Amino acid sequence: MTLRDSIRIAVLDMYEGMPNEGMRGIRQLIQEFTADSHLPVTFDIFDVRLNCEVPGTDYDIYISSGGPGSPIDSEGSLWERKYFTLMDALHAHNANHPQEKKHVLLICHSFQLYCRYYGYAKVTKRKSTSFGVMPVHKTDEGMHEPLFRSLNDPLWAVDSRDYQITDPNLTKLKNRGGSLLALEKVRPHVHLDRAVMAIRFDEAFIGTQFHPEADAPGMRMYLLREDKKDLVIQKHGEKKYWEMLEHLGDPDKIMATYHAVVPRFLMMGLQTQLSSVVS
Repeated sequence: MTLRDSIRIAVLDMYEGMPNEGMRGIRQLIQEFTADSHLPVTFDIFDVRLNCEVPGTDYDIYISSGGPGSPIDSEGSLWERKYFTLMDALHAHNANHPQEKKHVLLICHSFQLYCRYYGYAKVTKRKSTSFGVMPVHKTDEGMHEPLFRSLNDPLWAVDSRDYQITDPNLTKLKNRGGSLLALEKVRPHVHLDRAVMAIRFDEAFIGTQFHPEADAPGMRMYLLREDKKDLVIQKHGEKKYWEMLEHLGDPDKIMATYHAVVPRFLMMGLQTQLSSVVS
């Protein structure tokens, strides 16, 4: 990369053509980052699951979105083979060019796929859907994570999943230089493992089970839908539903997460690319 080039971001759309707020949030955050940084930033969107579109390794930063369906049933599909060929290539690039690492953010469905494929944790179907504005608890390592450092513990985020990640392979993570960053809330009345909510795999790769790209307007629209309202009330009760709507107006909850995680991820990727130019 030279100083006259733009910072190139590849967005991997994993929604398979389904209507969603995730891609809107990602586009909006990139546009806000571009305006704030006053630097030439461009981004391209690749429809991975619907059209088998996968970028090469010539981008500087990669964001892989959430998406519907099973992160298990797609094993062996053409789009998944192409997706992990890209991930393997990015791993190889980062190993061979440690001063020019490509930064990768894996969100929700992408995070589950990555953990399953590379054996970093167990991925299973939940007994029931988790959906809403939820507290996410940092681990000791998560307290020092640059993307989370300014956020409260627990931080608050949008959770929307039918599957979960449990039983992380901490030895494998440590050997790569990674760490477990966050877990779901403690549920003493439920005799199940706490799901993993975020992992830093190494200096450049990070994944979150929650949706850091979710903002209050988009989440309010979802919660006001009758099917989502019924789901939350059935799972958590009517009082919790109205509390979730109230949380959306609190700047220290999901809007704090929205303004911290993805912008700082983009800034870390940008700093790596600018450092490589200067050196």
